[in-house]
Amino acid sequence: MATYTLKINGKLQKVDVDGQTPMLWVLRDHLNLVGTKYGCGIAQCGACTVHLDGMAIRSCQYPVSAVGEQEITTIEGLSESGDHPVQEAWLEHDVPQCGYCQSGQIMTAAALLKENPSPTEEEIESAMSGNICRCGTYLRIREAVKTASKK
Repeated sequence: MATYTLKINGKLQKVDVDGQTPMLWVLRDHLNLVGTKYGCGIAQCGACTVHLDGMAIRSCQYPVSAVGEQEITTIEGLSESGDHPVQEAWLEHDVPQCGYCQSGQIMTAAALLKENPSPTEEEIESAMSGNICRCGTYLRIREAVKTASKK
């Protein structure tokens, strides 16, 4: 066990965990930030996506010891009031069904738009292709990302 000081959603948090503990479990089990979901556990479905210095990463395979000074943003920290353009577009297009993949989808879309504010349809498709939605709301997700890019 080691103590790590992590900057998460703008706040410093200390955790005492094994360095190989995936960030997902640090967030969910040690810090009670349960908006980030466990999906496949092998970084293939995107449900566990968070931002690390603004880049989308899969927290289920990212060891806490690799975070260092980088800032983590979870779905809870994307917007204090839930009014991030991607979140608003998600509601506008009625994207959520079961909702399980939503935090990972939103975090991936937000990272895309931060890096590329006006993505083409192909760029949206490429960026979002690693996030799986078992309800099949891909068309609504794509439309929501397009709408968010215009805000």
